[in-house]
Amino acid sequence: MKARVTVMLKTGVLDPQGEAVRHALGTLGFSGVTGVRQGKVIELDLDASDRAKAEADVKAMCEKLLANTVIESYRVEIL
Repeated sequence: MKARVTVMLKTGVLDPQGEAVRHALGTLGFSGVTGVRQGKVIELDLDASDRAKAEADVKAMCEKLLANTVIESYRVEIL
């Protein structure tokens, strides 16, 4: 089983990398981009057969290591 975790900065948290990308896109002539939020995607290969338990385990991984829940939110997909 595979799991995909998408981690993004929470709304309202300054995203300097996203702002740098937005600025660079404007410099390259892409003038219609008004905002960029940058995050990360983590894919996990799981040795699990119970989908609900796998999702609960991945959420626990996010809470303990994969995301800084003070400033980041995350979304878990079991594939």
